[in-house]
Amino acid sequence: MKKIILFFFLSFVSAEAQTQRIISSDWMAFRQMIDIETPVKKKFRVVASAKVESNEPKAWSGIYVRVYNKNDEDGFFDNMSERPIKSKEWQSYTVEGTIDENSKALVFGGVSSYNGKFYFDKFQLFIENAKGVFEPVTILNSGFEIPATNTDIPKWTLGTVKQKNAKVKEYTISSDKSSVDGKLSLLLEGKGIVIKETGKIGNVPGASPKIADMISMLEDLKDRVEETVKNMDQYEIDYLHDEKANRIGALVMHLAAAEKYYQVFTFENRDFNEEEKKKWETALNLDKGARDEFKGHNIQYYLDIYNEVRAKTISELKKRDDAWFAEVQMKYDISNQYCWFHVMEHQSSHLGQILFLKKRIPPQEQPPKALEQEIKK
Repeated sequence: MKKIILFFFLSFVSAEAQTQRIISSDWMAFRQMIDIETPVKKKFRVVASAKVESNEPKAWSGIYVRVYNKNDEDGFFDNMSERPIKSKEWQSYTVEGTIDENSKALVFGGVSSYNGKFYFDKFQLFIENAKGVFEPVTILNSGFEIPATNTDIPKWTLGTVKQKNAKVKEYTISSDKSSVDGKLSLLLEGKGIVIKETGKIGNVPGASPKIADMISMLEDLKDRVEETVKNMDQYEIDYLHDEKANRIGALVMHLAAAEKYYQVFTFENRDFNEEEKKKWETALNLDKGARDEFKGHNIQYYLDIYNEVRAKTISELKKRDDAWFAEVQMKYDISNQYCWFHVMEHQSSHLGQILFLKKRIPPQEQPPKALEQEIKK
């Protein structure tokens, strides 16, 4: 008997139904997923209509598709980032790819980025059959005729697979009467998203040239740390990889503590006083004390402290010039510039550690459901 290709939708109630998470991001995605197997490579097409209304040059949307392979091998991926959707008029867009022999799932949907109104309609999926003909595959609520709410797109799941069921707080979700098929379309609207300039060093208003370079590098690395951790939940922040590791929340606190130390060392030419030691020394030293103390707080608790420390760093650096940067701290025979270079590379070092730990967090075990007992009167 010949093996045939199997297509079927996963159970949206059990496989895709998860507690919704609220996250912060400058982009938002939605998706459907099907299990798929094939003994030979097969081509596919995802076709959808979209348009974008935005005054922001960087705003864009895309149709995205990812193939998940067995053994966690990378499969096909495309989100149209290299040919972004920016047109204000409805147009049809196509993403074409290949399903490998070791595939296990096909995920497809839409993505919007930055501020603006992002419309989607009429999703279609076609997969090549044994004769090389592209056959249509059913998509649930493909034209979004079942109205959306701000927390739900019926038959679709919010976020990417890694994000699980994630609602981005910077975006609203609704149905719109502008459509290409039927009476409704899907509208995602992004508001209040601040786009930080990246890919450049220096040019910080109010700072001398070398200090401006340092501020921009410090901020770039801090942004990477924040982007890595900002949407992690309590279980992930408090997870302990082994008895000698540190929790991710403690590592963010450690970054703040180290930066605080170099503030007093370079700006005031001293070490921590007794009050500062009481507040910061545990986080600065890490180890068992930090493992015991820094848990039970959400990630924003640590980020708020880190942000407060960084605001003072930038304020104080702007009060100084390049000549001060070159001055040497006699206690350790290092310059002020080298001190802040160390703060910068210290962020990079612990960012790598955070990324390592984050990838090794196992799924959270769900408590067994209590058996319900019928109460008879």
